[in-house]
Amino acid sequence: MQRDFAPDGRSSANGENDSSTNVWQAWRIAIARDAPGPFPPSVIVQVKALACELPISRGLPLSRMSVADVAHEVRKAGIVASISDKTVWRWLHEDAIRPWQHRCWIFPRDPEFRTKAGRILDLYEGRWQGTPLRDDEFIISTDEKTSIQARRRCHTPLPTAANKAMRIEHEYERMGSWAYLAAWDVRRAKIYGRCESNTGIVPFGRLMNQVMTQEPYRSARRVFWIMDNGSSHRGQACVDRITRATAPEQTLAKAA
Repeated sequence: MQRDFAPDGRSSANGENDSSTNVWQAWRIAIARDAPGPFPPSVIVQVKALACELPISRGLPLSRMSVADVAHEVRKAGIVASISDKTVWRWLHEDAIRPWQHRCWIFPRDPEFRTKAGRILDLYEGRWQGTPLRDDEFIISTDEKTSIQARRRCHTPLPTAANKAMRIEHEYERMGSWAYLAAWDVRRAKIYGRCESNTGIVPFGRLMNQVMTQEPYRSARRVFWIMDNGSSHRGQACVDRITRATAPEQTLAKAA
């Protein structure tokens, strides 16, 4: 295949450039941009770097870029004249780069976040203030899931049978919403949960009572409750309320 190539610089009578080395390098770059063959490593690096950019940095009205978007931007930037989506995907796959995926994240705003998080992580490893927890000390991690839709199918599901999958009615009736409150025993891998019509101090108190009135927590030396700063269990008022609700001989610690 014949290619027309006009190198930069002043050519001599025999067609050579003032710098033969520059001519050769420029010719290799031109071939790399136009030929369907292997691309030089520098191109692969540029494509991967582009894929790691935020779309807004390139003026794109997108939250995430697909493989096709990356390939389009690569051509638009002049990194290569032509490249397939499959090639771009293969390069990104090598380094597990997936710009089309995202994870939700809340950046720490509390200046004491590292100290507070350290206490939680120590508990998950079975330590408190540098001392290993005893066998009669437990860790409960708790959370609430609100606004879970309760649905009732318009027809009862039909069970599976030979050569037949279970059949579930597509249409349903809305039966309101529920909240699910859960408490997870970290060391014993055991969960306790309950459904409530809403969240709040009283429903959360019922969850705590459900856990703390049964063994081994009822006679435990200490029970650590790990919870977020939700309105139903926030601040020192929550600590005082929980302490009053537990048996006098118990120590209940709140790590938040």
